[in-house]
Amino acid sequence: MHWLRFSRQGTSAFGFMEAGGVRACRGDMFSAWEKTDEFIALDEIRWETPCTPTKMIALWNNFHEAAAKFALAIPREPLFFVKSSNSFCPHKATIAPPRSYSGKVLYEGELGIVIGKQGKDIPPDHAVSHIFGYTCVNDVTAVELLKSDPTFAQWTRAKSFDGFGPFGPVIATAVDPAGLVVRTLVNGKERQNYLVRDMVFPPERLVSLISRDLTLFPGDIISCGTSVGAGSLAHGATVEVVIDGVGTLSNQYA
Repeated sequence: MHWLRFSRQGTSAFGFMEAGGVRACRGDMFSAWEKTDEFIALDEIRWETPCTPTKMIALWNNFHEAAAKFALAIPREPLFFVKSSNSFCPHKATIAPPRSYSGKVLYEGELGIVIGKQGKDIPPDHAVSHIFGYTCVNDVTAVELLKSDPTFAQWTRAKSFDGFGPFGPVIATAVDPAGLVVRTLVNGKERQNYLVRDMVFPPERLVSLISRDLTLFPGDIISCGTSVGAGSLAHGATVEVVIDGVGTLSNQYA
């Protein structure tokens, strides 16, 4: 199933994709829900983020190919940062350039794990039961901020400007992540194309290891990191993160 959240006539709702439209549901997407008789055409909705995370946990250096290209050591445990909630924005939203920063901004197409059940210290063999599904993420980065101050690496600021955490358009369930390919297109031209199975820490391992440090809540997102091909965005560019079987996330940087 492909779940989404949307608004229509000023009211927010959720449902799943069905026959080119949306079957509206009531209840809780992550626990008790039931479908309604309401069917809505896609051109009648306004996209929202498909869930409302308490946090987005994003990985650094989680792909073997990228580590080899940039001569990075393979990490012994997940290396991650957290993107703040003000950075979240939905499919088709416009990402505005920061007013306080004029340097290079990068796109980074990624697979996002969506947590469906609260967990802490999750055993590896239980991790799959805490994964609700998968979504597309663009980890937008003000890259020149990261090391601009030699005394303090600015990961939070560089990654958390308003709109710098697009994800969606949907959450796909019953997906085998090992068979997925992440592609990123800028103005229709492919810039990234990499295999999810090249991850250092695959999704279930990430859920287990990260839950040792942070309690995971329904709707939280673990963005699995990016591989080769991440690059800079020009003003006016449209970025699409395409994962067949999951969806296509499209945003303009303008």
